[in-house]
Amino acid sequence: MKKLVLASVSALLLLGVAACSENKGGGTGGTDNTTTQATPPASEPMKPATPEAQPPADTTKPAQPNSTAPAQ
Repeated sequence: MKKLVLASVSALLLLGVAACSENKGGGTGGTDNTTTQATPPASEPMKPATPEAQPPADTTKPAQPNSTAPAQ
């Protein structure tokens, strides 16, 4: 049973290493033949997606003095 578990784990690790390797040519001397396309410069500068935030309106009322006499 231990040998089966060890063989399964070893196979999974081997597949993980093979999937993450940087060799893309299938052989030992693979070269990367992919090309990339440059993006043209923007004609206008980008604007923010949302307008600038406005400060919240002051809806709080000033504190009123206590009209009742303190308890004695």
